[in-house]
Formats: sequence, structure tokens, C-alpha cells
Amino acid sequence: MSPLTALTAQLAAGRDLVPTEVEGAAAALTAIDVADESKADFLTALAAKGESVAEVAAFAAAFRARAVNPGVEAWAPRAIDIVGTGGDHAGGFNISSLVVLVLASAGVTVMKHGNRGITSKCGSADLLAALGVKLDAPPEKIRRALDELGFAFFFAPGYHPAFQHIAPVRRALAARGQRTVFNLLGPLINPGRPAHLLLGVFAEPWVAKFAAALETLGAQAGLVAHGVIAPGRGIDELTTATANRVRGFGRWRDLDAEWRAENFGLRTAPFEHLLGGDLPANLAIVEALLAGRGAAGLADTIVLNAATAMWIVGKVPTVRDGLAPAREFLLGGAVQKKIAATREFYAT
Repeated sequence: MSPLTALTAQLAAGRDLVPTEVEGAAAALTAIDVADESKADFLTALAAKGESVAEVAAFAAAFRARAVNPGVEAWAPRAIDIVGTGGDHAGGFNISSLVVLVLASAGVTVMKHGNRGITSKCGSADLLAALGVKLDAPPEKIRRALDELGFAFFFAPGYHPAFQHIAPVRRALAARGQRTVFNLLGPLINPGRPAHLLLGVFAEPWVAKFAAALETLGAQAGLVAHGVIAPGRGIDELTTATANRVRGFGRWRDLDAEWRAENFGLRTAPFEHLLGGDLPANLAIVEALLAGRGAAGLADTIVLNAATAMWIVGKVPTVRDGLAPAREFLLGGAVQKKIAATREFYAT
């Protein structure tokens, strides 16, 4: 009998798993001698029940423990990750990748965790690699990047070897349109474990759940956001084109609000300003943005996210105080120089 059989039956009966059971499930899901059918049944039953906050946090803890340690503990207490869950199918540009470069230009340490496009045409890894980041850089190079560039990128497949044993099942379930808990874990299992996070989620009900999970995992401070495009349609970003449901955690746990562009003296943008495409299209958008020819709403959204991240880590006293410097870094040449420095750094 599969070690997942009893747990699957428990989930089918509507009962949540406790952390020790989650650890056992994680071990079985990543074992080579457990049948894919048993793994698929378990993941389907978990999704059908609905993952609890405690279960998501426990799965994140289990896979954090299985991740490759890049040895960046010296930087983690002041670092931030800017990340989205994906899965919104909104077609947005890689906003977080440009925010990373703005923040690094501003002296904020960033530990970005991401992958190639899975639910989008161009993922953060695709764009950053095209801008010069070497995805398979060894940990010692990553540590040098944190010192010399102010940011590092952790390419998810290189840091989570345990996931290879569940990948075929995930692909098969995805082909059937079945979401699993693994669609939720990416933002929670950054191997660098930065103390701060600005996290966009694919659906409004998950804003509070992710904030609670990050509290459970001991994150120091951050914000979870979801942009509401229309009823039942949203984006895993904080934007100037949407009403934004936001919830804080850690030091900002008392924040529970709806943010709009006008709250920060910014114009509400048409959502079309935020749309991206495949890699060549997104590179063209980057070039236009940095030349001052990009869509105003996209530039404002990048600035708003960067200012929010600067506020999260304590670099500015309010989000509004971060807007002007973030815009200057984006449009005044600093990000362009950061891209050039990144290409040079990884070419040697």
C-alpha cells in the first residue's frame, strides 16, 4: 500500500493534515518508489478539499528543508523577494524583474526566486537571462552578485532537486486542468530565505491565506497583493490599473486595505498598459521603458512596486516617499547601467 493512501482518504473525508502528516506526504511525493498514480490521487484530493493555511505553511517548510542551501545567510535579514504566484492568465509583463533592477539600483538587496514561463509566455527567468543573468551560476557566484550587483537570481529547478520526482505527475495533472499545492509553493520556498517579501497572488481569497502562511513561516515583514481587473478576473501584481487587495504580515501585519493608484497620487491606467508578450516582445518593452517611451501605466506600476518594497524594508518612511527615487532609478539611467553591469558580471 502506498504511504499516501491513508492520507488521501483523510483528505477525501474533508479532514486537514497536521504538520507531521504533511512531512510524510512530502517525503512520499518526492520518493522514486511511490507510484505516480498515488501521488496524483493525493494531490487531487488535497486540492478538492482546499489547502488550509497550516497545510500550505507545512508544505513550504518541508520543501524549504529539501532545497539546496546557497549560503546567503549574511544577506537574508535585509533582503527582499519580489514574486508572484503566476496562474492568473492575465498576460501581464514581467513587472517584478524590472522592480528587482530598480531596487538593486537603489541599494536594496534583492533575492529573486523564479522559473521560466509556465503559465505565461515569458517567465522571470526568461527575461533576466536575456538581460545577462546566468541561470546556472554556482552559489559562490551568487554570493558575489549580492555584493557587487545588489541582487541575485535563484533559478528554481537548480535549487529544488526533490521536485524532479513529482514533475511528471504535475505535468499530467496540469494537462487535465488540475491545480495542485505546488502551484502555491514557489513564492514560499526561496532558497535564500529573504526576510522580506512583496508577493502577488492569483486570486483574492489567497491574499489573507498567504499572509497567514508567511506569518507561520516567520517572515520578518512584507505585503501580499492581488489586483482586481474585474469581478472574477485578477492579476498576481500590485498595479496602477486595478483595485489592489493588500494584506501585510510580520512588521506590517496590521495592514489590511484596498489600494488604488490615486491613493499615491498616480493615475489609474488602462490594463492594456500592463500587457506583455513573449521574450522578444518583452525585451522591446524594456528598451522602450528605459528610453522613456514605455506605457505610462506600466512605468507607474513598476515605480509603485519598487516604492512599496523600499517601504517594506524600511528604506523610506512611506510608499509615497519612495515614488520619486524609484522613478529616477528606472528612467534616469541607473537601471540601464545595472543591466550593463549584470551582463559584464556574468560574462566573466
